[in-house]
Amino acid sequence: MYNAKEKRLELDGISMNYISFGKGEKNLIMIQGLNTNGISGSANMLGFMYRIFAKDYKVHIFDRRDNIDKDITVREFASDIAFAMDKLEIRSADVLGVSQGGMIAQYLAIDRPDLVNKLVLAVTLSKKNETIETVISDWIRMTEQNDIKNLVKDMAEKMYTDSYVRKYKYFMPLLTILQKPKDVPRFITLAKANLTCNAYDELDKIQCPVFVIGGRKDKVVGEKSSDEISEKLGCKKHIYENLGHSAYEEAKDFNQIVYDFLKS
Repeated sequence: MYNAKEKRLELDGISMNYISFGKGEKNLIMIQGLNTNGISGSANMLGFMYRIFAKDYKVHIFDRRDNIDKDITVREFASDIAFAMDKLEIRSADVLGVSQGGMIAQYLAIDRPDLVNKLVLAVTLSKKNETIETVISDWIRMTEQNDIKNLVKDMAEKMYTDSYVRKYKYFMPLLTILQKPKDVPRFITLAKANLTCNAYDELDKIQCPVFVIGGRKDKVVGEKSSDEISEKLGCKKHIYENLGHSAYEEAKDFNQIVYDFLKS
């Protein structure tokens, strides 16, 4: 689908999976949020989901590194992506970061401004707050207790609108199976990494154009986090007043407004 392929990268002891698709001449780096089981097996799905970019871009979606230290930070994940881009000789790219991926994208633009042409930060934050601390603590506790049913239920309720959850409630038993973390310690470590983002005071180091997208009803990173970033940077923003953390999935025009910004 759209020439989507799963690949693997070895970087001086760091291994990571990534997906590439599209036939364009420009580069687009997509950094996804916290995922229970990574991106393996989802090349065709992601190629289809983001097909609007396939004509103009060569898209790369990097997973987190295989072996992660229990105290790893989102800034270190940004360093991994910079290393991967250097390895693949991607000199400059537009970057879309969603949720935890947005935290990583901020540090990529701060620490390696030479690699980032334009930056889109979606449903993310630049400094931790009470909302995300509570959410992450709950998810870690449920995972440690092997309470996967309530973990999936809580993730759905925190991320999606009530109407979306009601619409797909009959799929919850299947999601409980599909979304069960295959590597529990890894998922917990990745979840904890969300609490290491403290980029707010360094945002003025970002040199490229930035577009911030948020959901006013975001129950994961908080309803004001997108406003904090856009006000600090004085950049363009788009807030979905009736959507939450999964605005990137629920909003039918999400990909289009990202595309329009990148092409402007």
